[in-house]
Amino acid sequence: MKIPAAKLDQHLSRGLGHVYLVSGDEPLLVAEACDGIRASARAAGFDERELNVVERGFDWQALDSGVSNLSLFSSRRLIEVRLSSARPGDAGAKVLARLAAEPEPDRLALVVAPKLDAGVGRSKWVRSIEEHGVHVQVWPLDRGQLPGWIARRAAGLGMRLDRDAVALLAARTEGNLLAAAQELDKLLMLYGPVAVGEPAVLSAVSDSARFDVFGLSDATLAGDAHRALRILGGLQREGV
Repeated sequence: MKIPAAKLDQHLSRGLGHVYLVSGDEPLLVAEACDGIRASARAAGFDERELNVVERGFDWQALDSGVSNLSLFSSRRLIEVRLSSARPGDAGAKVLARLAAEPEPDRLALVVAPKLDAGVGRSKWVRSIEEHGVHVQVWPLDRGQLPGWIARRAAGLGMRLDRDAVALLAARTEGNLLAAAQELDKLLMLYGPVAVGEPAVLSAVSDSARFDVFGLSDATLAGDAHRALRILGGLQREGV
């Protein structure tokens, strides 16, 4: 099955699958989705974690052999495979497809990948995971979703940000979700779990927004000169 990252907690509350694929280009949301799966795995008794970082020259045969020998161990293991590319090659695709299609009660697989294009999404290894396990799709938050995400995260930290504070923080961290999370943590350290207004954000939060040329095109076509100039300045500072 395929589920959005926002529904992962609801899925995990109903029980743990045997193989997960987490894909996307938003590092914070990918990391938090993986953290949620690992926490559920620990609660289910998967006490050992085997991390495999797939780079050029990775030995898929060794991983395949290790997976086959897991039944020799008494402990339950989480096998984590982190792909630097969404295309693991023929050897990697076969191993990942087998991980999905041949479940073991003492083995949980977690595959972490960048955003998958349409071609990779139709590949055998991805379809095998979706058929036998869970594909967690992580999508970046767009500009309209960011204020709501900030308000919910602040509430989870025990802070109450008024509307102007949320809007300012969203403007200063647009396109940089990790910075938004870090700035909320900083606000919590500075002011504690209290109501936080725009002046506090103005004095404590630096402008770490990131933009792309598509945002510049959208703002220009929409006739939003102020936003277009802000994006242009950001792109120039980043050397784009």
